[in-house]
Amino acid sequence: MGRWEPDAAGRLRRAAAELFGEQGLEATTVAAIAERAGVTERTFFRYFADKREVLFSDQEKFAAIFIDGVHSAPPDASALDAVAAGLYASLELFQPERRADSRIRNMVIAANPGLQERELLKMAGVADGMAAALRDRGVAEPSASIAARAGIAVLTSAFAAWLSDGETRELPELIAEGLTQLRALGGA
Repeated sequence: MGRWEPDAAGRLRRAAAELFGEQGLEATTVAAIAERAGVTERTFFRYFADKREVLFSDQEKFAAIFIDGVHSAPPDASALDAVAAGLYASLELFQPERRADSRIRNMVIAANPGLQERELLKMAGVADGMAAALRDRGVAEPSASIAARAGIAVLTSAFAAWLSDGETRELPELIAEGLTQLRALGGA
């Protein structure tokens, strides 16, 4: 076993994604994930509580990237522009080389209602965090919550398009398109 090799958590995530894609979530065992990653099962459990947790690890860090992006928007930015800053900050998580793994993750979640619910809760938590960041910037309710949830809707739509077969545009372009459409709806 290659326990001394760096980035055990990353190797476990990659191994899990590969196995989930090959045989599905239910048929994949922790032992198989650990073996493919070149670590022991004990090492797996140092990083993740169970195999489902591989799909949802680092939720706090995930949300913090969006929230920090909202906080870092220029002081005179509108609520929607601050949310856009949060969405663009998140792009570090969705690099082009991760598209294939993201497709597998999305496929696994789509096939499992319990995981779908957990994904929705994760994104609702991100929206709540962005709304709190907007309130910190002086945006009143319900505007803060509406802007944050609209931003998550833009991200969700752009992400689904990014993962669709045949899509060649990258996520920044799809987010920009979604923000343009959202702004157009506001002017309608």
